[in-house]
Amino acid sequence: MQFFIDPYFPDDIRAVGDAGMAGFEEKRPLYFSGCKNFLGNYREEIKKLHEAGASGNEVTHLICDMMDELNNKLFQSILYDVDGGSMMEHITLVAVGGYGRGELNPNSDIDIMFLHDGSMPVARVEDVAQKLLYFLWDMRLDVGYSVRRIADCVEMAAADSTVKTALIDARYLSGNRQLFDSLSKVIFTQILTKSSDKFIKEKMADMKARREKYGSTVYLLEPNLKEGEGGLRDLQTAMWAARVKYKFTNPKELIIKGILAEEELDTYYAALDYLWRIRNELHYFNGRKNDQLTFDAQVHLARFMGYRDHGRVLAVEDFMRDYYRHANRVEHFASSLVSRCIWRDEGALKILGYFVRRPVGDGCFVLKGELIIPDETVVEKNPVVLMRIFELAQKHGVALNVRVKALVRKNLHLVNDKFRRNRDVNQSFLAILRSPKDVAGTLRSMHHLEFLNHYIPELEHIYCKVQHDIYHIYTVDIHTLFAVEEAEKMLTGQSKEVLPFPCEVASQIGKRELLLLAVLFHDIGKGEGGGHAEKGAAMIPTIARRMGLSREGTERLEFLVRHHLLFAHISQRRDLHDERMVVQFALQMETSENLKMLYLLTIADVRAVGSDVWTNWKALLFQELYEKAFNVLERGNFHLEASSERVKGVIKKVTEQLQDDFPVAAVREELKSMPVRLLLSNDVALISGHARLLLGLETNSLLMKIVHQQESGYSEFTICTHDMPGLFSRITGVMAANGVNILGAQINTSRNGKVLDILQVNSPQGLVITDAQRWQKVQDDMRRALHGEVSVAELVESRQRPSLLTARPIPRFPTRVEIDNEVSEDYTVIDIYTHDKVGLLYLITSTLTHLGLYIGVSKISTKVDQVADVFYVRDIFGQKIVFDEKLEEITSRLIRAIDEWI
Repeated sequence: MQFFIDPYFPDDIRAVGDAGMAGFEEKRPLYFSGCKNFLGNYREEIKKLHEAGASGNEVTHLICDMMDELNNKLFQSILYDVDGGSMMEHITLVAVGGYGRGELNPNSDIDIMFLHDGSMPVARVEDVAQKLLYFLWDMRLDVGYSVRRIADCVEMAAADSTVKTALIDARYLSGNRQLFDSLSKVIFTQILTKSSDKFIKEKMADMKARREKYGSTVYLLEPNLKEGEGGLRDLQTAMWAARVKYKFTNPKELIIKGILAEEELDTYYAALDYLWRIRNELHYFNGRKNDQLTFDAQVHLARFMGYRDHGRVLAVEDFMRDYYRHANRVEHFASSLVSRCIWRDEGALKILGYFVRRPVGDGCFVLKGELIIPDETVVEKNPVVLMRIFELAQKHGVALNVRVKALVRKNLHLVNDKFRRNRDVNQSFLAILRSPKDVAGTLRSMHHLEFLNHYIPELEHIYCKVQHDIYHIYTVDIHTLFAVEEAEKMLTGQSKEVLPFPCEVASQIGKRELLLLAVLFHDIGKGEGGGHAEKGAAMIPTIARRMGLSREGTERLEFLVRHHLLFAHISQRRDLHDERMVVQFALQMETSENLKMLYLLTIADVRAVGSDVWTNWKALLFQELYEKAFNVLERGNFHLEASSERVKGVIKKVTEQLQDDFPVAAVREELKSMPVRLLLSNDVALISGHARLLLGLETNSLLMKIVHQQESGYSEFTICTHDMPGLFSRITGVMAANGVNILGAQINTSRNGKVLDILQVNSPQGLVITDAQRWQKVQDDMRRALHGEVSVAELVESRQRPSLLTARPIPRFPTRVEIDNEVSEDYTVIDIYTHDKVGLLYLITSTLTHLGLYIGVSKISTKVDQVADVFYVRDIFGQKIVFDEKLEEITSRLIRAIDEWI
């Protein structure tokens, strides 16, 4: 496509302009109209080409050509207006940055430099610059500019590496060509030669800082297309480093210089083209400059790029999987090229033997902190070396040299079934897992080079596998590697400060490699659709047989993968005071070693999801279930003692504690009215405290007590009153209205009509609420709500202030209600899965009240925006709900109420 701006100007204006009869400012309105028509027409043409399938490369260069035509025409018109064009000999319009590289996306910034020779006052150059800039700004173009002499360029490049990179990409637009050629010569002879090693180090530091800001992995679920790892900036950084190190004008010179192979340069150009096409559509879709692949943008891009849903796999998941594979290749190319440019500060690394090539076996050597292989034919002669490379690097604490990485990638075809069954290969892999250091780092390196997927092909199911929600912030494979790292930290005691009890359990583990394999394989079934735990477990015997694991090890591994969701489910979503349920769980564990490993696997899994997912509250629940199940297993007696005898013992001890303060008969009567589960699941001191509150209701209609558990990250809020319809619903409403987050609740209704509700609460940010005034307001609102002086619904509604800001689109999933009548002897258990909303808990509890249900236990769990709440309920007669019609009504009413709640 050729761009011509003249046809967009009226004939009389072109004639006047050519005759020099009118100045630029007089012609400005008509120029403005003409330029607007020019841009509007060609932008539409380019967009049509893009939509018809034009490559990213073609579109970015067409946009650039269009801007060149506009800028050159305006620049020349302004110069002729100023002095008839004589300034043209002293000034040059230069494109810099992305514009200089010829890479503009639909809404990219346009960076230009007004280069002058210093023979005229700077004010005159600034006047020309401002005329052009104000015109472009009025056209709503995002333009950055600078006014400089060549000497200024040299000085500023020395002080600022961003100026240096902008100049590397400088491109002539209009004006004095010789002046630009002089700048180019200075760039190559002075600017690029000065402190080239320092520049490369700065760019490496910038890359590191960028990754810390935008995510230190390719596999973030909402990656930044430009700044994120594996994005455009990685490619640009690599090429900047190469330009500074090897002084070239065309990247093809890198092939001639022997720096890159032809296929590597093809990879570079293909990567640019792919990323540009996505970025072009991202700009069109958002109507502005934007580089974040948000969830809604991903869904749109998947459709645009031709992906379609198939079976259980969404189009967006396939698209993002391909994107991550591509980003991985980009990161590898960029890192590889930059590695070839790095200057090593040998003086700073005076470690004994550091610069001596040291043999470490199998044709491998350690040199300058890296593993090298001088004779690369050793791999083809003995493919086992491919695994030994990783074992030796781990053992000697060194990185793989860039050539060794390329060697691994080049020889992945040798990792076949014979290789996978090779005893030496498998012994080497298990040695890596048994090592006391850097297991996770070694596995990450294997994964990055795609060696791990070739060695264990079942891992291909989860390679770059996306989970399209905001709870998981990494792809499945990267989450898995983070989980391995968490498990390793517990095994080595590195997490002792934050996880003292789990680290103590980890120190008792017999075969650490089995735990690490279980973590590595726990999500392996996710690439196969639903029921991933069962599907993953079914893969284990094949993998274990190939690896030569023992029968006992295979069975344990299969057990851990099959049950890896169980521990979190029971601890967070079931009543841990239900002894029958705990005994059933312990029976499932079979051995204490299984329990220990499952406990550690679950912690590693949860902590690897994201930094905010693991909480003190979860830690307490996990430890409580572990200790209770462990005690059952160690006792070896799976029969419960007669509860009546134990209750008598508790009543006797509590009565003795309270007999000095209350009449013995009153205490006994109160304790006999208490729910049996309350008496059996707490110690005597705690029950005595509960009994004091209940006995205090003789003189007060409502008693409240707050105890802060700072170390555990929550407060215990106890409410003691007389039972009334919808009591717990009112309590949750008051809490919602005051911005108090409920973690869990035990609802205890005595036979004499008294209620003792115990809530574990904190702030929505997960912090202990210690503000006395805030708690006073909670208690005041609670009194008014329970005495009927204020509408709870109105309190909750007042908390729901409409936001003027549009919420960021996120993946949605339908509300789900599941009912279980098996897990508890006394209650029907309702599990509710939905998206979080202000006042949701109040909505659910009030709906359950309207359905005529009484809540006995409630467990609340919020994962980012996803809610998983559990309610143990009974009907008005204290019975479980067993009729199908009633169960269907409960399900439909809850779903309707939640989905209609704004």
